[in-house]
Amino acid sequence: MSKNLKVYIQSAEQISVQQPLSDAWFDAPIFYDTVYVRALEPNYREYIEPNKSRRMGKILKRAIVTARTAVKKSGIAIPDAIISGTGLGCIENTEIFLDAMARNGEELLQPTHFMQSTHNTIGSLISIDMQCHGYNNTYTHKGVSFENALLDAYLQLTAGRIKTALVGGYDEMTPKYQLCLSRIGYWRAHDENVTLKKGEEAFAGETSVSFMFSSEKNENTICSIDGINLLYKPSEADLQNALNELLEENSCTINDIDAIITGISGNPKNDEVYHKNTPVLFAGKPLVHYKHIFGESYTASGLGLYVAATCLRKQHIPKRLLISGLNEMNTVKTLLLYNHCEDKNHSFTLLSKV
Repeated sequence: MSKNLKVYIQSAEQISVQQPLSDAWFDAPIFYDTVYVRALEPNYREYIEPNKSRRMGKILKRAIVTARTAVKKSGIAIPDAIISGTGLGCIENTEIFLDAMARNGEELLQPTHFMQSTHNTIGSLISIDMQCHGYNNTYTHKGVSFENALLDAYLQLTAGRIKTALVGGYDEMTPKYQLCLSRIGYWRAHDENVTLKKGEEAFAGETSVSFMFSSEKNENTICSIDGINLLYKPSEADLQNALNELLEENSCTINDIDAIITGISGNPKNDEVYHKNTPVLFAGKPLVHYKHIFGESYTASGLGLYVAATCLRKQHIPKRLLISGLNEMNTVKTLLLYNHCEDKNHSFTLLSKV
């Protein structure tokens, strides 16, 4: 793809199973050994008026807070576009509404839960909160929802259609939905007696991550996004060609990449794809994982981008993020994110220090 302008990450904020709105996980992460963990909530009274907060579901509060914080730290007043990715949307409100329908015979239903049950409620509420009347879109494509939102923003920024964009990945996980997914083998069994290898295996978690992107660099700039490639059901040759194309567009080779950030989670079915492809595509390159810290969700790859941006900002990759017993890295200039969803959708995202 042709590129006329660069894309820069100006800020990145998260609410997840780690300390919210904080980089404390980088030096002292919280490790879990259960199959399912809900996000740690900040004190919403510090960010949202109580009369508004009580009408919002958890995922909406998280989205509003991460979005507000990211915009504030970027120094940009109002983004030109708001683009969101979510696999499940407001699943908790959906459950509450459907449960009330079943129990009350479709009578005495609360309209708030219905209005806040759709996927695009998240982006719409952020837009209303910020009084942003520009482009607003939501992508719902399971494990590549965030990548599609990211690609949309990237294409519009490099084409010069917009100058700034707020991009986010948002997902919550209810006990009922976790149980359903575990029964079909998507994640581990929902069993309180199951104990994971603490600090090594991923669990089902929740994601709220927001980024401010810009086509112009300023004093707040963290790093640049140099290219994105999304592929559907690629062969090994397709993956290699897409990677080569991405590197050639940026006048670099695989030797210029310091580390590969992967979605390795400890789940054999998921990891088999990485174990098959990474030795071929990235022979000898250090591999990084993050889901053992942040957990698994449909938009966990957004947290992967957040981890990459944080490592580039801090110029450091701690040992706990590196696979294969490698030592920590104290010089980081270029990182590549590699993600897949069910071995059908694959993506490459190239980032570099500015």
